[in-house]
Amino acid sequence: MYWKNWFKPWFASAIACIVIMGSCGAFIQYRLSATEQDVLPDEVVNQARIEISGIMLVLEQHHTEVSSQNRIREELRKWSEEKQLHLQYTGLDGTILFDSSAPHSMNKDKLNLKSDLHYDLYSSKTAHEMFKLAFPVVDPDSGVQAGNAIFTLPGSLLAYRQTASFPAMFTLLMIALLLVLLLLFRLRYKINHDLLHPVNGLKDHAEAILKGNYGQKAEYAKQDEIGEVYAVFDQMRSEIMTLSMQKEAQSKAQKELISNISHDLKTPLTIVKAYIEAIREGVCSDLPAVMAYMEIMQAQANKMAMLVEDLLVHALRDLDQISVHPAEHYSKEIFESILRPMGPYIRTAGVKFTEPSEIPNVLIRIDPIRIEQLLSNLIANALKHTSAGDTIRVAIVQEQHQLTVTVSDTGEGILPQDMPFIFERYFQGHAPSQFEKRFNEGSGLGLSICKHIIEAHHGTISFKSVKHQGTEFYFTLPIC
Repeated sequence: MYWKNWFKPWFASAIACIVIMGSCGAFIQYRLSATEQDVLPDEVVNQARIEISGIMLVLEQHHTEVSSQNRIREELRKWSEEKQLHLQYTGLDGTILFDSSAPHSMNKDKLNLKSDLHYDLYSSKTAHEMFKLAFPVVDPDSGVQAGNAIFTLPGSLLAYRQTASFPAMFTLLMIALLLVLLLLFRLRYKINHDLLHPVNGLKDHAEAILKGNYGQKAEYAKQDEIGEVYAVFDQMRSEIMTLSMQKEAQSKAQKELISNISHDLKTPLTIVKAYIEAIREGVCSDLPAVMAYMEIMQAQANKMAMLVEDLLVHALRDLDQISVHPAEHYSKEIFESILRPMGPYIRTAGVKFTEPSEIPNVLIRIDPIRIEQLLSNLIANALKHTSAGDTIRVAIVQEQHQLTVTVSDTGEGILPQDMPFIFERYFQGHAPSQFEKRFNEGSGLGLSICKHIIEAHHGTISFKSVKHQGTEFYFTLPIC
């Protein structure tokens, strides 16, 4: 929420400055328009009368002599230069009798009195703050108008000032503009420093991940939206690193699996082949000797069959095609048929086997073939951890709406460092020296297959183990 909380006041400040600028501009435009429509004050006209009073006095006293007396014309010219103005004196018919710009010229041009005579300041204003004002020249004796004096005066002579002045508004407008610029520079800095730079940092981390360098952590000091992105990105990096390590470990385990199974298949095949050759060559002279050879070959064939079955189930699991077909069965009959042949097999290894004293007879949905495979794998795993004189025990109890099956042994137990991984594919664990040969015979798929089978039955599987005291696996099956 950091960027959202920061952007809200920034946006509000920018909008406020823009509104202030717009309001000031509109107000100034309105006042300028209103000023242009106002008639200029009469005081300026009175100021003009004062400035030209001396010239008007000469014209009124000598209006009949202006066109003929050079002295009068020169005096008028000097007055005009001193006052920095332009004078034209016309008769009542508009004939120009005197022009201060050409005082000695006798040109008798005429003016259009209707358009060239201006008696108010508004209509007389021309470009560059010049004003063209007309004043009537009256004969002092008769009181009759004798002509017109047309003056062109600069505004500076009349102390003219433009009334449309708004210093406060201009100041406010400039302050608002400056604030907008500061806000824009602040936004630019914020985007570059707090957004683009961290994103470029993420780009470097992404390139490192693409190159296989997963050890470079993505760290960001601030706890804002960008910090959250960095945290998620680093979590993704950790996940990718973990998956990459798992993939490498799986690839290594697959190679080891192929090597181990190749070795495990080669040994019984060699034994079976050797015994077949011995029988063919007549080494066995009587039937009991042949039967002994056949038992050995059968044991080796069973071993190969188990390895092939594990591989098949493993392949079907990877393809999500493992065949588990649960159907309704009564538990007592099914488990008795599964456990009956396991007792002699366990006892041949010198290990005691304790069967369930009582098997609850409830209706459950199971695939008998897969459950038998599951129990066989658990017992085979128990045999790896036990030696002659130890005990393997199977117990089946009913708990609420489920059936709990326990397979326990009194062997060496599972090492603590192996416990998190025993249900992983290809994992075989670390065996004590006396069990090392037995551990190397497996493929590392048995417990992984057990977990998959029990989950396909909507049950759970777990274990507990104490070093030198044994291991207990237990799984549950729902009751119909």
